[in-house]
Amino acid sequence: MITISVAIPCYRSAETIGPVVDELRSVITARPGYDYQIILVNDYPEDGTFDVITRLCQADKKIVGVNLSRNFGQSTAKMAAIPYVTGDVLVFMDDDGQHPADQIFRLVDKVLTEGYDVVYARFSHKKHSLFKRITSWLNTRMLELNGSQPKGVTISSYYAISSIAVEALKKYKSPFPSMGGYLSHVAQRYANVDMEHRDRLAGRSNYTFRKMVALWLTGFTNFSTVPLRLAVIAGTACAGVGFLAAVVVVIRKLINPHIAAGFTTSIALQLGIGGMLMLLLGLCGEYIGRIYMTVSNMPQYEIRQTVNAESRKEETDRHGQ
Repeated sequence: MITISVAIPCYRSAETIGPVVDELRSVITARPGYDYQIILVNDYPEDGTFDVITRLCQADKKIVGVNLSRNFGQSTAKMAAIPYVTGDVLVFMDDDGQHPADQIFRLVDKVLTEGYDVVYARFSHKKHSLFKRITSWLNTRMLELNGSQPKGVTISSYYAISSIAVEALKKYKSPFPSMGGYLSHVAQRYANVDMEHRDRLAGRSNYTFRKMVALWLTGFTNFSTVPLRLAVIAGTACAGVGFLAAVVVVIRKLINPHIAAGFTTSIALQLGIGGMLMLLLGLCGEYIGRIYMTVSNMPQYEIRQTVNAESRKEETDRHGQ
C-alpha cells in the first residue's frame, strides 16, 4: 500500500478546507493500492479554522491537525507539517480549492514512477489578481537571479516531493525558511506538469504587499551571496560615476576658469551615492540580522496544540523499526 501525504497550510479557511479534504480523500482512495495522510497546519489561530480542522480529525484518524501559536507565514506552516509526514511521497497544496485535487496523481506519478525529486504544477492562466500575478512573476525572477530556483522550472505552491527530499527538509531548522531555495540545494531532478487553475471556493487572497516583500527578502537572501555581490558591483559603479563626474568638473573648470562651481551637480552626486550607501548598508544589515536570529536559536515555529499527532508518531516509529 502506497501512502500519499498531503500537507495543507490553512489561513482563514474555515469555509474551504472541508471541501478540499473531501475531494482529496475521494480522489486518492479511488485508485487501488493507495492510501492517504492529510496534515492540516493552521497558521491563523484567531478564527474558527482549527475548530473545523478538529472536527475533520475526529471523523478521520488519517488526518493530523496542527495549530500554530500565531501566524508564522505559509513557508513556516509547511515546515511545521514535515515532522508528521509518514507517506511515500509528500504533496503540498493550498487550502482555497484553486489547486485541482483530481490531478494529484499527475504529480505523484512523476515522483514515484519517474524518479523526480520535485514536481511542480504549472498553471498557464492563474486565476489570481493582477497584483498577485505581477508579484509572483517578480519573485520568480529574483529567485532565478540568485540561484535559488532552477532556470526553466516554474515554481508553484502545488507540488510533490520525494521521500529523500522530505528527509532532507527534516534537517532544515532555519528560523527564516525558504523551502524552494533549500530544495534546490539538496534535490537534482525537477519537473513541471501543466494544469488548469481553479476559482477560489470562497474569500480572497491573503497575500498583501508587506507579505510579498517579506517573501522576496527571504527568498533573495537565503542560500546565496549573489545580493552581496550585486551590492559590490552597484557600489563600484556608483564610485566610478562619481569619479568620472569629478574629472568632468575639473576639466571644465580648467578650460573655462570663469564657470560657476557645480553646486547642483555636487548635491546630486552626494544624494545618489549616499542613497546607494544606505541601500547597501540595509542589505548587509538584513544578512547580519538573520545571522543573529539563527545563532540565537530562534525557533522556526511554536505549536499550540495537535490532533491525531500521536497516532502518526506511533506509525512513524513502527516504520522506523
